[in-house]
Amino acid sequence: MGKKISKHTRNELLEVLRNRYIKAPKNEKARILDEFVAVAGYHRKHATRLLGNRNLAGFDNKPTKSRRIYNEAVREALIVTWEVADRICGKRLKAILPNLVDAMERHGHIELDPEVRRRLLLASAATLDRLLSDVRKQGCSRRKRRRKPNKVSAQVPVHTFADWNEPSPGYLEIDFVVHGGGSMAGSFIHSLVATDIYSGWVECIPLLAREQSLVVEGLEVLRQQLPFPILRIDSDNDSAFINDTLLSYCKNHSIDFTRSRPSCPNDQAWIEQKNGAVIRRFVGYERFSGVVAGQALAHLYRAVRFYVNYYQPSFKLREKKREGSKVKRLYDKPMTPCERLCNNPTVMQSTKEKLQLQRKELDPVYLLHRIRDDQAALAALVSPNESTGPGRNSLEQFLAQLPQLWHSGEVRPTHQKTITKPHYWRTRKNPFEKVWPDVLQWLQSEPDTTAKLLFERLQKDHPGKFTDGQLRTLQRRVQEWRQIMAKQLVYSCLDKNIGQAVVAPIGVDAGCN
Repeated sequence: MGKKISKHTRNELLEVLRNRYIKAPKNEKARILDEFVAVAGYHRKHATRLLGNRNLAGFDNKPTKSRRIYNEAVREALIVTWEVADRICGKRLKAILPNLVDAMERHGHIELDPEVRRRLLLASAATLDRLLSDVRKQGCSRRKRRRKPNKVSAQVPVHTFADWNEPSPGYLEIDFVVHGGGSMAGSFIHSLVATDIYSGWVECIPLLAREQSLVVEGLEVLRQQLPFPILRIDSDNDSAFINDTLLSYCKNHSIDFTRSRPSCPNDQAWIEQKNGAVIRRFVGYERFSGVVAGQALAHLYRAVRFYVNYYQPSFKLREKKREGSKVKRLYDKPMTPCERLCNNPTVMQSTKEKLQLQRKELDPVYLLHRIRDDQAALAALVSPNESTGPGRNSLEQFLAQLPQLWHSGEVRPTHQKTITKPHYWRTRKNPFEKVWPDVLQWLQSEPDTTAKLLFERLQKDHPGKFTDGQLRTLQRRVQEWRQIMAKQLVYSCLDKNIGQAVVAPIGVDAGCN
C-alpha cells in the first residue's frame, strides 16, 4: 500500500492516536485503526503493532497487577471437595458442589471464608476442570459363546434397550460382577448389582457363590433397602437368573421379569455402566473368595451405596440423533439418584422427606474415609504384607491429607500397585534464604502481587546477586507460601470432634405411587 502522507506527519499522527488507541475499548480501537490505516497507508497488521507499542511513546512500562479471581485459597478448597467427591469430572462436581460444601461445613470438616466459598460456588464446570488440570493423574476382550436353550427363557419376554422409553422409579436392571482376578477357575465372590433405570440408584451385595437361591435372597435384601417398590427386573441370560426360582419369586411379589437378547450387552447398558463406574471403581479387579472377603465387601458396599446415591451425580441421556456419520447426544444436568427421586412427581412426599433427611445426616468425608478403610482391608486380603494406601488413618488425619492426596496418584488401596515416597529434601542451597523475610513483608502488604514483580524488586535492591534463571525458584517459593495461607483460610476446625454419620437404611415402606 502506497504512503499518502510524509514520514514526519505519520509519526506525529502516530503519537496522537497511540494514547487514544491503548485506552479505547475494543470497538473504538477498530475504528481508530481503520482511520490510521486509511490515512497513513500502513499494512493493518503493522499499524496494529505501532499503535499498541507502549515503548515507542514513553508510556509507563510498569506492568499492571491483575487480581486473580480463583486464587490459591479457592483452589485449595476445590481440591478438598474434589477428593471428597472421589475425583469426579467438573460437570458432575459443579452439580453436587453446593450440597457437598454445605454437608462438609455442617459436619465441621471445613470452614470456608465467605469470599472463598462464593468464588468456589461461582466457578463453572470448565473452570473447575481448568483449576484441577494440574492435579489430575491419568490413572476385554469378550468371547461370544453359544448358550444352551433354557426352557424357562421361553416364559421370560425379551426387553431391548429401545423399549424402556422413560420408566418410573422401580424398573431395575440386575447383573453379576465377578471377582475372579482374571481367572474363572475355582470359587470366588460374585457381586449382585441392581440399578434403577430412571434415577440411577445403585444397590449391590456380595454372594459367595453364583447360585439361584442366593440370588433370590440377595434380591430380597436389596428390595428392603430400596426407597421404592420394585416393579420390574430385567436381567441377562445367565442361568442364575433365568430359572424357576427367580421366576416364581417375581410372580409371588407381582414383579415383571424380562431379559435381554443373548450376546447383546447394549440391552443392559445402564447396569453395565454401573458395573464399571461403581463396582470396578471401588473394588477393582483382584480375586476375592471366602467368608472373610465377603464380609469385607459387604461392609464396603454399605458405605458405597450412601456415597454413590447421595453424593455422586451422573449424566442421563436426554436425546440422541444422527447427523450424517456422527451421532449427537444431549444430556440432562448431572444429578444424584437422590435428587432425581426427589424431583419425580410419582414418588410419595413422605419418601422425599426421608431421602432429604437422610442426606442431611450423611457426612461425605466420613463415608469416603470409611470406604478407604474398607478398601485397605480388601487390599490386605490380596497382599497381606503390603501397606495399602491412605485409609488406615483417623478421620482427622484423613481430612488433613485430602489437599495433598493427588500427589500420590491413585488413592484407592484396591487399585494401588506401588507406593512412592514424596521428595521432601533440598538438593541445593536456597538462594532466597537471607532475603525471604523482606519477601514475606512485601507479600503481607500486597498479597496479590506477582512473583515476577517481587523478583524485579530484589534485583533492584540487590544488584548482581540474583540471575534471571532464579525467577522460577522464587515463583515456587511464593506458590508454597500462598498454599499455606490458603490452608489457614480453608481449615479452621480440624481439632474439633468429628462425629460419625447416621447411615440407617430407608426401607421399602417409604414406597411411591
